[in-house]
Amino acid sequence: EVQLVESGGGLVQPGGSLRLSCAASGFAVSTRDMSWVRQAPGKGVEWVSTRNSGYGWKFYADSVKGRFAISTDAATNTLYLQMNSLKPEDTAVYYCGIGSLEAAKRGTLAVRGQGTQVTVSS
Repeated sequence: EVQLVESGGGLVQPGGSLRLSCAASGFAVSTRDMSWVRQAPGKGVEWVSTRNSGYGWKFYADSVKGRFAISTDAATNTLYLQMNSLKPEDTAVYYCGIGSLEAAKRGTLAVRGQGTQVTVSS
């Protein structure tokens, strides 16, 4: 069974850092396009970042570029999102999913986890 489980969210002050994890089972994260999306209260789902499986290319939304970094660990079969210089507007539920940048932007990720809450507040 294909499953994704996010963790690592929490409450952090502006300017702080968090690292989100997405533990995968039933497939290898390195072999699939993997994406992070988020949903803030009262807003729609927003694409955050994608790692392309073929070449390992990494893509970021303008709102997080230079602050967030997506990566994978084949040994633990985990997808990560390192988030630095966090801002209050980064507050959202973050989801990892299987799918390309285009699928993530369309909201059609094949599989998505249950999400982890990130709150940036002083």
